[in-house]
Amino acid sequence: MLWLSSVDETAPALPAAWLIATDAQPASLPERSKLRRSLARKLLARQFALAEDAVEIGHEPAGRPLILRPCGSDLHLSLATRSGLVAVAIADRPVGIDVERFATGSEPPLAVLHPDERRQLENLAVATRPEAFARLWSAKEAYVKALGTGFSRAPESFSVQLDGAERFTVTDEKNGRRAAGVIRLTKNGGHETMAAAFIVLDQA
Repeated sequence: MLWLSSVDETAPALPAAWLIATDAQPASLPERSKLRRSLARKLLARQFALAEDAVEIGHEPAGRPLILRPCGSDLHLSLATRSGLVAVAIADRPVGIDVERFATGSEPPLAVLHPDERRQLENLAVATRPEAFARLWSAKEAYVKALGTGFSRAPESFSVQLDGAERFTVTDEKNGRRAAGVIRLTKNGGHETMAAAFIVLDQA
């Protein structure tokens, strides 16, 4: 899995994820959607040497983005936006990406987590929990995006294990699935530290 940081960069191979820091501060869901789709179109056009108007992005009924044009690409796309940071992931299998801010100054909402995840965070020093929660939650959201369900799946219904600073493992007993992903800390355009997670699933 490859991380890139500019809309002008192309990936030598897929899967790949782009974390693009902008100065934008979208104030609503439609503004966030417009920002990420605009940057995703530019990125896809550059990646595949196309004109921007040759690229069209749609959505499944549940909200997962689709590459409508060029037709027949058979590629999977995932998008996220948080505080001006735009994340784009492309793969030849189901893919999910998410970015989260650190909620400093307050105790993370541990009650929404799987019991194994709560134990992970409760074993950490209080000061380190906001960062760990942001990393864990970005991994959880990336996973449900890759599934195509979003959080119609209850967040406590599967478990994420943080494997060091840059990797995580998902255990989903409901689906009999175990999958691994990667995490990166990055800055947005306003220089806040963000946690980004990226996962690619097998088709089954």
